[in-house]
Amino acid sequence: MNTSNTQFEHYYQQVRTRQKRDTVASSLLLLALWFAAGNAAEFNIFTIWHSLPNFLDYMLETVPTLHWSQLFADSHTKGSLAYWGYRLPIQLPLIWETLQLALASTLLSFVIAGVLAFLAASNTWSPPPVRFAIRTLVAFLRTMPELAWAVIFVMAFGIGAIPGFLALALHTVGSLTKLFYEAVESTQDRPVRGLAACGATHLQRIRFALWPQVKPIFFSYGFMRLEINFRSSTILGLVGAGGIGQELMTNIKLDRYDQVSITLLLIIIVVSALDTLSGRLRQWVLEGKK
Repeated sequence: MNTSNTQFEHYYQQVRTRQKRDTVASSLLLLALWFAAGNAAEFNIFTIWHSLPNFLDYMLETVPTLHWSQLFADSHTKGSLAYWGYRLPIQLPLIWETLQLALASTLLSFVIAGVLAFLAASNTWSPPPVRFAIRTLVAFLRTMPELAWAVIFVMAFGIGAIPGFLALALHTVGSLTKLFYEAVESTQDRPVRGLAACGATHLQRIRFALWPQVKPIFFSYGFMRLEINFRSSTILGLVGAGGIGQELMTNIKLDRYDQVSITLLLIIIVVSALDTLSGRLRQWVLEGKK
């Protein structure tokens, strides 16, 4: 018993010493990166602290003035909910348009990225030039941020939903393809070898050996990307690519403080609802839960 306790104490001290050493080394590295990034980006914590009251003042300006006695009065009465939300007939269709942008771009990108992933993976018997070309293409697509794509497409197609859809779709294809082909490459090889021994073709091995393994991962990434695309689509509206972002930018520029707050509130509500819904859909698709 004493020997076991001594060995455990020796092991505990070794682990504790190693953890302390790693903690000190990581802290020094983060501190060095902090100063390097701060100098390069002109980051200054004192400037942020000095300007923080200005940010808080602006946020307080956006809080509507509501009066309990007039809370449910008509839209012509200040202090009522109807007066605060008088632009809801304009904002709700824009929220729906933003959601449609995110859903349509995610669905199309999911299908395209799924096909490209199997062609780009190193264990799916595709020719090396094809793998290299696809990986280079998707690297370029995800290198360009959605906002940059949106600006380019707005210049080409004009203001509207099409630039936003194309921008989200291209960037999503680039991001999902990389995640997908890495998932394909991490699959177990035993089912593939078993089907190959039975004389299965390449397509049959992909369908019956690789796809069942990566299907949960594909859908999980797809649902996650849907949430990301909705948040991104609200930003794309700032450059005229459709959606609720245009309404938000207009309210900010015109100093309609109360409308800034209700627009942000609508975005938060939809993002929260989308997060909950996508989580339940993920469970239903991947685990069969109702």
